Amino acid sequence: MRMKSKSLALRVIKPPRLQTGDTIGIVAPASPPPDPKAVDRVVGQVERLGFKVKLGRHARARLGFLAGSDSERAGDLMRMFMDGRVNGIICLRGGYGAARLFERLDFKAIRQHAKVFCGYSDITSLHCALLVKAGLISFHSPMLNEGLGRHGYPEFSVDTFKRTVMNAGAAGSIMRGLSGKRSVELVRRGVAEGRLVGGNLSVLVTTLGTPYQPEFRGRILFIEDVGEVPYRLDRLLTHLLNTGLLQQVAGVAVGVNCDCEDPKARTVGEYRQTAAEVIRERLAALGVPVVMGLPFGHQPNNATIPIGVRARLDAVRGDLVVLESAVGSR
Repeated sequence: MRMKSKSLALRVIKPPRLQTGDTIGIVAPASPPPDPKAVDRVVGQVERLGFKVKLGRHARARLGFLAGSDSERAGDLMRMFMDGRVNGIICLRGGYGAARLFERLDFKAIRQHAKVFCGYSDITSLHCALLVKAGLISFHSPMLNEGLGRHGYPEFSVDTFKRTVMNAGAAGSIMRGLSGKRSVELVRRGVAEGRLVGGNLSVLVTTLGTPYQPEFRGRILFIEDVGEVPYRLDRLLTHLLNTGLLQQVAGVAVGVNCDCEDPKARTVGEYRQTAAEVIRERLAALGVPVVMGLPFGHQPNNATIPIGVRARLDAVRGDLVVLESAVGSR
């Protein structure tokens, strides 16, 4: 039996837009930054973006590969949502552990105190949960540990972040402002529109069969990954195909898959596929527009993508265009 996608029971809501001078809550829902001093540095980064800072109570906590206990991390996140002085939330880092928080979060309260929530990678699981359980649009965006707001961080990534979370109009093309060589490939031509869903592929797959599984039917699926060699990318995509969910999407936008090549490919005698070859082979037969190499993922040029809003995947020009505002006016 093929898995049925869970439809959204809640009306999707948009958080109020951020403004210069707003207070940003900094939390670590998954892993801590490798360098403990990063917590001090990110305060200046957020201030350079034009915001004030409120550190999570346990932002410096460490418990193995987690940034503190589940109770501490969930508590920090809930306090930021409930604090009327905090206007938005940016995650310090991904890593692992965000999905451990679900049963400790009050999604009804989060919906009632909607605000901008940003992050990616392991934070994908929280994006899914917020969309399904709170109906909240959230933002697949750069995080602080990797350099958002740091001197020398790509202007492209800063501009797309601000344009998406601070502007009460549609952010438009995620390619806007991108300079230099572009590596976009049209895997299957066509144009499709639908609401955006997705994030990190390996994390997204872990939501399948859970109460936090997002809707796939008619959606524009955007995916990226890091450190997954080609056969593991194949396994992830094949699992999505075997559930029947991948066949329901209106189109697929693939970002930059970093460090996803097989390091042994040149030294073994047998033929090994590249990551790009796997994606072409698994997705081209879907019969929907597919674009590969768009500027998002574990790389400096990381466009901010609002999850839950309407977008157009243009597999003729090689673009992903956000068609509506992801934030409300204040």
